[in-house]
Amino acid sequence: MALRRASLSVVGLIVMGLTAGCQRIETPRAETPTPVVATAAVEPLTASGLGLSGTVRARVEAPLAFQVGGRIAARRVDAGQSVQAGQVLFELDPSDLEQAVRAAEADVAAAEAALRTAQADLERVRTLATQGFVSAQATDRAQLAAREAASRRDAAQARLAQVRNGRAYAQLRAPAAGVVTEVTGQPGQVVAAGQPVATLAQAGAREVEVFFPETVTPPATGQARLPDGRTVALALREAAPMVDTLARTRRARYRADGLPAELPLGSVVSTQFALPGQPTAPLDAGASPVGTWRVPVGALDERAEGPRVWRVRDGKLETVPVRVLRVDNRHAVVAAPLQAGERVVALGTHLLQQGMTVQERAR
Repeated sequence: MALRRASLSVVGLIVMGLTAGCQRIETPRAETPTPVVATAAVEPLTASGLGLSGTVRARVEAPLAFQVGGRIAARRVDAGQSVQAGQVLFELDPSDLEQAVRAAEADVAAAEAALRTAQADLERVRTLATQGFVSAQATDRAQLAAREAASRRDAAQARLAQVRNGRAYAQLRAPAAGVVTEVTGQPGQVVAAGQPVATLAQAGAREVEVFFPETVTPPATGQARLPDGRTVALALREAAPMVDTLARTRRARYRADGLPAELPLGSVVSTQFALPGQPTAPLDAGASPVGTWRVPVGALDERAEGPRVWRVRDGKLETVPVRVLRVDNRHAVVAAPLQAGERVVALGTHLLQQGMTVQERAR
């Protein structure tokens, strides 16, 4: 009986295990959450909407250098100091220059003595020639020697004037009134002739310097907004004919006659210009007309064959090719077939894929 009961217990356990296996409930798989992306609305720019930063500069900014080489003995100016025309800025050690002057003076004295001797010889030869004691050829040689001595005397005097000028050049003076914007020379430094030791921004007319993207031609006019809120008219004076190979920008200088005198050199002002040559053709065949838009700089994605942005439509992503016109530390101005009110992904574009479903989080 005990053996029978044990067999029935084993059979019962097997049946319960099979029943439990048939009634197992499958756990549903966890769905992948929809990525959340930060988006921003594109901002249209009109023809007057190109804003750039400009720097207040002097009309004339000249590097200053000694006209002779030597060791700097004294520096009498600091950066930011106002100076007057003729004011001494630097001085060289004059020892070698003084020796050069004395040597040139000795050369002049020797040349003058040689000239006096040659002239005396010429007079004696001429006297003998009138008496018939010397030939005409001897007179010609004496005249030639006197002319050569006079030429050597003139050359020695010219060298003396040159070295005296060099001694005066041991003092570097301001060529005009203005402000010293940079000082690189220091006492004890040995400099060559023409090596800049300071930069002088001359007093007088001031301008606004602006760097434009390589695709934008500097316009003829514009406006500058000063820190106090006032605006000043700008007129183009000069524009660089070539694009900077490193920064890919073009430098332009604008006259700004209304700049207040108390505005220091180097101040940054906001400028506004008309965008020349607004693009009107689409970037790709069949695309919408191209407009000019401002987007966050983080919206640019250059992983593909060219720069593009990611537009969100009905919760899905699609790429839009763009032409970059200008970039600063916060925004990028692009030409693209976008429309007002559309939103683009503002950050993390390197993780996106075409057609991806996303959830927007407006910035």
